Amino acid sequence: MANLNIATDKNSDQSVWSLLKQEAAAYAVKETSLSSFLHATILDQSSLGSAIVNHLAEKHATADLSALKLRQVLSEAIELDETIVEFAAKDLLAVKERDPACRSYLQAFLYFKGYMAIQTHRCAHSLFKSGRDLVAFHLQNRSSELFGVDINPAAVIGHGIMLDHATGFVMGETARVGNDCSILQGVTLGGTGKSHEDRHPKIGDRVLLGAGASILGNIKIGDGAKVAAGSVVLKAVTENCTVAGVPAKPVGGPCCGNPAGSMDQTLGEAL
Repeated sequence: MANLNIATDKNSDQSVWSLLKQEAAAYAVKETSLSSFLHATILDQSSLGSAIVNHLAEKHATADLSALKLRQVLSEAIELDETIVEFAAKDLLAVKERDPACRSYLQAFLYFKGYMAIQTHRCAHSLFKSGRDLVAFHLQNRSSELFGVDINPAAVIGHGIMLDHATGFVMGETARVGNDCSILQGVTLGGTGKSHEDRHPKIGDRVLLGAGASILGNIKIGDGAKVAAGSVVLKAVTENCTVAGVPAKPVGGPCCGNPAGSMDQTLGEAL
């Protein structure tokens, strides 16, 4: 992943934020019907953090919690956890690098619901850790309503995440996702039983989770592993292993080491 100055306009030629603003400025001229929206959402903002706050506040606003109040709440979340903006930028880089349907940073930032759902969760998680559980649950609920994504605010998610298409993604309370992972629609990181203890999966770094895969229970999916679409995983998966089926079993030999980056969902020799 590119090593960029991601959150501010310092070294602006290398800044994700600067690139995002450049794209917004170009489209404000090209598509005048969206000019006011692009100015309010991107061009009139001072940083990537303020743009995230403004965009999510407008998306999540309801009669119960206005956009104005949400801006305050989300700003407080970012103040509590300064990594939110850094991780959001790394997520944006990941989407642009891995999704061939992504034409610009601007497209992903404004319209990719997986990206917005992850940033919503980052804010909810920050608030949850600070003891503000009710407003964290409010954000979880709104994200479910808006994006079809249900992530418990206690769950932990690393950086460089691409949540592709996103609809139907569920992540339980004690689940963890490492860095640089790619997750497709319909994935469930669920628990087994009714225990209040640690009961959800732990996903390593650079893992690819195919569409509709279910990983259930307090099991570990090792770094660089690949879970094929539609699989049900009930046992731990070792590093760089590809698993498929119901229940999932190893297939096709070792992975390339970074299936999340390559987005290669084939099963190799198993085919």
